Amino acid sequence: MHFVILGAGALGSILAAHLARDGHDVQLVARGTRARWLTANSLCIRGLSEIDQPVEVITDPHLLQRAETLIVAVKTYDTESALASVPKLKVDQALSVQNGVVKNEQLARAVGAGHVLGCMADFSGELLDNGIVSFTRNINVHVGELGGGVSERVTRVVGALANAGVNSRAADNIQSIEWSKFSGWISLMLLSVLTRSATARFLSDDDSAHIAARITREMCGIPAKLDIPLVDMSPVPVHQVQLGTEADGAAVFKERGAHMQQHAPNHRMSSLQDVERGRRLELEETVGYALAKARELGHAMPTVETCYRLVRAVNAALLAGAH
Repeated sequence: MHFVILGAGALGSILAAHLARDGHDVQLVARGTRARWLTANSLCIRGLSEIDQPVEVITDPHLLQRAETLIVAVKTYDTESALASVPKLKVDQALSVQNGVVKNEQLARAVGAGHVLGCMADFSGELLDNGIVSFTRNINVHVGELGGGVSERVTRVVGALANAGVNSRAADNIQSIEWSKFSGWISLMLLSVLTRSATARFLSDDDSAHIAARITREMCGIPAKLDIPLVDMSPVPVHQVQLGTEADGAAVFKERGAHMQQHAPNHRMSSLQDVERGRRLELEETVGYALAKARELGHAMPTVETCYRLVRAVNAALLAGAH
């Protein structure tokens, strides 16, 4: 298959390296220092995979005209500018491995709603200062039709990813899966910034676990009002947290913390990585979007809003260079 991947950070690099190694035609759009590094070196993946793979690096995306599959892997705040950089690009299908759910709306405006596939990416990595990408989690990339069901194009994309070594599965309920991850991910994102701790550590803490449960239970109210059923799956079984008490939910998060301590003790949320490197946080397009949607639906989320305002202050300091 022919893939154009927008974004050469950790996730984009992991996807590009695996797909190119498996013989697919991959064009990786990169810029700045990362583009220069990739032009001079192969894609280097370490950890769950050991890959040194040459890949075609595109530094002038305006020249791109055709892609069988477009994958968006830039930070959420760069989505609009990244999509605007490929105005001539015609695609058969497009998907985003970004956090949140606003990505589907943005893709639909850029390439047409009929070309957009839903996607929930449950895999992780970190782009190190030396240009190497550490591949730390490989759970599943879930892909499905936004209207429900599994189509031939979904099957082909999933097959390409899975055969290349990135675990993937076709989902006939992709909106439920996207919202289920989003509803739990927000608690992890906010707490990683506020505690400045590895994921296993803050999830194992009783106070953090209670706040995580409270955030998640508030978040679950949004898909409930949208009549989108939630499901229990990695990284957080949000339906279980939604149905129980706050104490029950805290116990779920502490259990996840113990699991991560055993299987991924050094895992750090990308938001924590951004704080440590003094980079802008993916805040407005994720938590800000959720709060706006909650207000639109008449759903109060006081804990989410309090944590959002605290993290917004951190983000302002990062943008001002005071980190």
